[in-house]
Amino acid sequence: MGLTATIGAVLAEAVPPLTPDGDEAREWAERELSKPAYAQAEPTLFDRIAQAIGDFFASLFSTELSGPWGGAFALIAAIVVVVLIVAAFLVWGMPRATRRSRIAVGELFGESDARSAADLRSAAEVHAQRGEWDAAIVHRFRALARGLAERSILETPPGATVHGFARRAARAFPAQAAALEDAARAFDDVRYLRRPGTAELYRRVAAVDDAVATGRPRVLEEISR
Repeated sequence: MGLTATIGAVLAEAVPPLTPDGDEAREWAERELSKPAYAQAEPTLFDRIAQAIGDFFASLFSTELSGPWGGAFALIAAIVVVVLIVAAFLVWGMPRATRRSRIAVGELFGESDARSAADLRSAAEVHAQRGEWDAAIVHRFRALARGLAERSILETPPGATVHGFARRAARAFPAQAAALEDAARAFDDVRYLRRPGTAELYRRVAAVDDAVATGRPRVLEEISR
């Protein structure tokens, strides 16, 4: 046997066979399917639930049920499933929408503040009792803005100004337009211009906050007519 033939025989023994037996084939398949790319391609739990619901509806309307009540039973079952789905959305809501809402109300006029309107009003009252009118006015105006966001009437996105907010809020509460502008001016005076707050300014901001919190926005009034 020549040198070339000998080298070829050695290489042939070193290279694994291209046609595996049963055990090797199963091992190769398991190793390949364990890669992350295949895990990412698998359907999620939501996909499986949606597929199961779709299959259920398909089986209801594609399979002929025996007896005179077959069609009625399929219709009732479909209605029950729809009611259950709607009830699930009402109870648990939509997680992604909830996350967006939390992000939207995380900032108020240049400051990160995740407190509710009730918490901000309580803080404002504490400052007012101490005679800290600057902080009381700022907290009460932020409570006004947060309250409208919680009622889904008016969002306050990052970068919004108090006067821009007052103008937009006045569209929903036109009767409070002047009071809203006065409250925005009071916020600006104590927050940015460093003018001292007073009990009278705080009373005005609190009054417009109470009026807006208990009032009905114009759009809702027009819809209810």
